[in-house]
Amino acid sequence: MQLIGKRILVTGAGGFIGSHLTERLVEMGANVRAFVRYNSDGNIKNLKELSKDTLNKIEIIRGDLRNCESVKKAVEGIDVIFHLGALISIPYSYEAPRDFIETNILGTFNILQAARENKVKKIILTSSSEVYGTAIHLPIDEKHSLQAQSPYSATKISADKIAESFYRTYNIPITIIRPFNTYGPRQSMRAVIPTIIYQALTKNKVELGSLSPKRDFNYVKDTVEGFIKIAESDNSIGEIINISSGQTFSIGELVEKIKKIIGKDFSVETKEEKVRPENSEVMLLLGDNSKAKMLLGWEPKYSLEEGLTEAVNYIRKNLGKYEEERENI
Repeated sequence: MQLIGKRILVTGAGGFIGSHLTERLVEMGANVRAFVRYNSDGNIKNLKELSKDTLNKIEIIRGDLRNCESVKKAVEGIDVIFHLGALISIPYSYEAPRDFIETNILGTFNILQAARENKVKKIILTSSSEVYGTAIHLPIDEKHSLQAQSPYSATKISADKIAESFYRTYNIPITIIRPFNTYGPRQSMRAVIPTIIYQALTKNKVELGSLSPKRDFNYVKDTVEGFIKIAESDNSIGEIINISSGQTFSIGELVEKIKKIIGKDFSVETKEEKVRPENSEVMLLLGDNSKAKMLLGWEPKYSLEEGLTEAVNYIRKNLGKYEEERENI
């Protein structure tokens, strides 16, 4: 499917990945409708970082995924849905699991039901590598068992299974994309990489949780191209597809790489309150991206060092934004 001229809905468009995807779709010539969560001050979050020319080409709809009427309105006349809207903070899911159930599960159901009623041509549902839990075998392929090690991951597993049921029951054209740990410009300090970088640029000591967990980090532009290729491919319908780098690095190794890029030595202190509950921590994620390569011709183009350099440059230029976020977290 060619996306040029198609009417495309991006939920979660104001988020980190969503804003990059929205920007890329506009560049490609798609007609983009951005669904952002309603708030009283009209904040469109990361979309405000897009150029005025790009923003003028986007139809912005404010609503709530939990409200079926606002979802139905957003889906009307749409050809393709990229469903990224979700609550994503794992630590917050320990405190407010109901919010995650209502947004991530009910919200996904509302999207699928509206897509069914409107005969949408394709839905790309965003999953998470967190659904795999700590690896039972490596690398983690799409057939790896699913393990709910946090309320967040439980809601993503549930959303995936509801989507799978809609594909099998109603023949809805759905693909589930499972991005591994995406990072890059615009990412919130609720994620580990901007947390390290911001502290390293502004302090001589970085406070973190455990340094042992290993993750498969994927630069945001590579992740976005995974979304695009899935939407364009007829072979992706009914599939679950990992988007991963196929490499793994510990948080401690990230710290050392960031030290070199910034050119500054700093100490690291482990704070107990930043450590996840023992049975909830996912210790190792390493994705198998062979299916994405075979079906889509996708593979990552950015090395970790290249992506981290881009992230450092962005945060260095936007320290005020991160200082404001730090005060509000």
